[in-house]
Amino acid sequence: MADSQFTTHAELFDLSGKYALVTGGTRGIGMMIARGLLRAGARVVVSSRKADACAEAQRLLSEFGDVRAIPADLSRYDECQRLADLVVGDSESLDILVNNAGAMWREPLETFPDEGWDTVLDLNLKAPFRLVQALLPALRRAGTAEDPARIINIGSIAAIHVAAAPNYSYASSKAALHQLTRVLARELGPQHVTVNAVAPGVFPSEMMAATLEAIGDEIAGKAPLRRIGRDDDMAGVAVFLASRAGAYMTGAIVPVDGGVATTATGT
Repeated sequence: MADSQFTTHAELFDLSGKYALVTGGTRGIGMMIARGLLRAGARVVVSSRKADACAEAQRLLSEFGDVRAIPADLSRYDECQRLADLVVGDSESLDILVNNAGAMWREPLETFPDEGWDTVLDLNLKAPFRLVQALLPALRRAGTAEDPARIINIGSIAAIHVAAAPNYSYASSKAALHQLTRVLARELGPQHVTVNAVAPGVFPSEMMAATLEAIGDEIAGKAPLRRIGRDDDMAGVAVFLASRAGAYMTGAIVPVDGGVATTATGT
């Protein structure tokens, strides 16, 4: 095969000219991903329920590229549709959709309430599905056989192995999101849209702050790589899945957890 048929290293991971939406992109893993996409050259929209968080994220992320922040409560169907309409308002196509917005509810089994299911499933499972429905025409327009549009769902290693914390609805919602990823990958592949999921382990975030303060060293010590996740770990896998480097990959669940889920000998 002639050298001219190979993509250069820089081109493999270049996202220049791409347009992306990252939900829950104002903090934690979502901001790590948004920053990575921006640094790779993409134009990025981030969303969050809180307007002040959106304003601050846009200020911080603007250092790295063209970013816009839109407040939206994605637990509501009408808000998913409103966000989708705003995202494609100035562009008929969308190259990358990152479904990251999520919620967790921890409570003992005996007292775990219906609200703990409804709140978590609405945001962790229904919202990604609704956004795919709303944005599919724009994703189809962006994708080609050689360069498909990308959907990246943010799952969790809590859906791969059993965590110690009583996170019934969270683990269940993420396991369902992993399977939804596979179902959508099969359906949308012929339409030039790939669908993959990232299953993060422990990363610094507001959701994990109390846990890391209490037992962060213990958690890191149980990982084969003996640390928790860093910003570039999450940015790197997102850029890979969104770029030419990941164009032939769909239906995959990628654990990014220092080896915890894939090497666990028990729960």
